[in-house]
Amino acid sequence: MPHRDGWLVVVDPQVVFADPGASPWGSPMFGAALGRMRALAEEFGPERTVVTRFVADPSLGGSWGPYYEEWPFALVPDDDPLYAVVPELDRVAGHVVTAGTFGKWPVLGGLLRSDAHVTVAGVATDCCVVSTVLPMADAGVTVVVDAAGCAGSTPENHERALAAMALFAPQVTVA
Repeated sequence: MPHRDGWLVVVDPQVVFADPGASPWGSPMFGAALGRMRALAEEFGPERTVVTRFVADPSLGGSWGPYYEEWPFALVPDDDPLYAVVPELDRVAGHVVTAGTFGKWPVLGGLLRSDAHVTVAGVATDCCVVSTVLPMADAGVTVVVDAAGCAGSTPENHERALAAMALFAPQVTVA
């Protein structure tokens, strides 16, 4: 049951991460987590659901330059089908935010108060999810990571990321 004042954040449920055949970033766990993401969105409702999107932003500079040299396939426009939210989650959120970074707290902070209660699901547990959750906790947000609603790059990396986030209790709870 969601916290009565709580929010759901579904991190990056996009084609680029959902389909290993569509990109090298596709999670083999996404299909198994998708039903849980959808159920959570229905439970929270669109007014309390936020979907985040990752879109390559090579203008960020610094370490992003070498990153995109390694992953040039990602340098496509924001409206490329690769960055589309998967059809099953395309219209579940009342709020959609986009960032060119792994962590989404910088774009979520304007929408969510620092004393918010937030449930997080999404992909990849070991990249964008953990990079979003830890800064949220630092900001004072109470976070529940829904493990069944998350998909890692591999099952092993998924478990490692969940274990790392669990170290931040009581600010972060893995359920």
